Amino acid sequence: MSYEIKKAKDQISQDMPHSEYSIDQALVSVSDLMSTLVKARLNTGVPASTGQAAILRLAKAQMALVDASSDVLRVHGELKKIGREQGIGDSHNECPPAHGSVDEKTHLSVVG
Repeated sequence: MSYEIKKAKDQISQDMPHSEYSIDQALVSVSDLMSTLVKARLNTGVPASTGQAAILRLAKAQMALVDASSDVLRVHGELKKIGREQGIGDSHNECPPAHGSVDEKTHLSVVG
């Protein structure tokens, strides 16, 4: 494998899990905000219509993140396929890692 191919493969191998993780983190943040907004409305006794426009917009943002996650996972699958076709994939590494198999400290060391 040429140096440039290895360099690209190594960079993609770092960037892909970082992208997937970052989207999941954003989804968690948006979901937490959604929960906070709805709880605030319930706990303050304001009318159900209060903040509804903001909640609708946030729900759209949340769905956009779900769509982005799906698209990035598809990209990952396509790149894995290209790696197999070109004989440059890592057959011994699980790709992508199983849910929860990469803790934040390990993940950050990979991308940091």
